[in-house]
Amino acid sequence: MFGRKKDQAASVEAPTEETTKTTGKNAPTPKRKTQEASRQRPLVPTDRKAQREVQRAQRVEAQNRMRLANETGDERYMALRDRGEQKRFARDFVDRRFMLGEYLMFAVFGFLILSFATTKNLQMSMLVTYGLWALVALVAIDSFIMTRGLKKGLISRFGSVERGVTWYGVMRGMQFRKMRLPKPQIARGADPR
Repeated sequence: MFGRKKDQAASVEAPTEETTKTTGKNAPTPKRKTQEASRQRPLVPTDRKAQREVQRAQRVEAQNRMRLANETGDERYMALRDRGEQKRFARDFVDRRFMLGEYLMFAVFGFLILSFATTKNLQMSMLVTYGLWALVALVAIDSFIMTRGLKKGLISRFGSVERGVTWYGVMRGMQFRKMRLPKPQIARGADPR
């Protein structure tokens, strides 16, 4: 019942020299010594200068691929933090709107100059400070409204929201549009892809 039948045992041929040297599942397992010897490499390359040049060329090529991907929207070579369907939707959602946060740094720089100019006048200095805090509050409200819309869009399209996607959208909204990476792939007012 569990053994081979006599007629099957007779039909099995003895392995020949040709079948033992083939590769694949029917080949014999190579000896450990030969496997280890085939994988051995020196710990330190013999020509360090050439090795550095090769590594530098690989690094430059990877940076060029990433730069091109950031300009064209090709997700294969983007940084890991920018990959994924939900992050692409968040980028498009933020890029299609006007956000106050993208001009926050310019406004802070302007308020800084005004505060230096109004150091002699205490009332004017207080007005500048209150104006800055009002702008920060408006940016926070705008970001809150944007995240609510982004969450609704993500849930309607994908069914759930991945961790960190809304914060990714808020941080993208704080950057000036022309300085955003990856570059905006959608015009203002257009629907996200």
